[in-house]
Amino acid sequence: MDENTINEGKTLGLVAYLTLIGTLVALFLNKDKKNDFTSFHVRQGLGLGILYIMIASVVSSLNSMMASMSFWIFFSILFFYGLFGAISGKMNKIPVLGDVFQKLFKSIVK
Repeated sequence: MDENTINEGKTLGLVAYLTLIGTLVALFLNKDKKNDFTSFHVRQGLGLGILYIMIASVVSSLNSMMASMSFWIFFSILFFYGLFGAISGKMNKIPVLGDVFQKLFKSIVK
């Protein structure tokens, strides 16, 4: 991928990690331009957002401070990993689940 494509997609790549609303904004703004760098980060952000909601619903029902803190630390690390990748212009996949997110959302985010 060339440097011009990365520079054009950095802003929306960053927005893709800012909650699910940011992911949807980046998704719809990327529909016209079809920037590959942005699409990559939208797929990663969408996967993290959906996974966050799924796991948070389970953790919140446990009513345990230890489980809640572990959950927040785990997701903070994943979100910052993706966020810093977008800022630095790299296409780093989220550890363990990055490939799954890329394959799962390939048809939604092209």
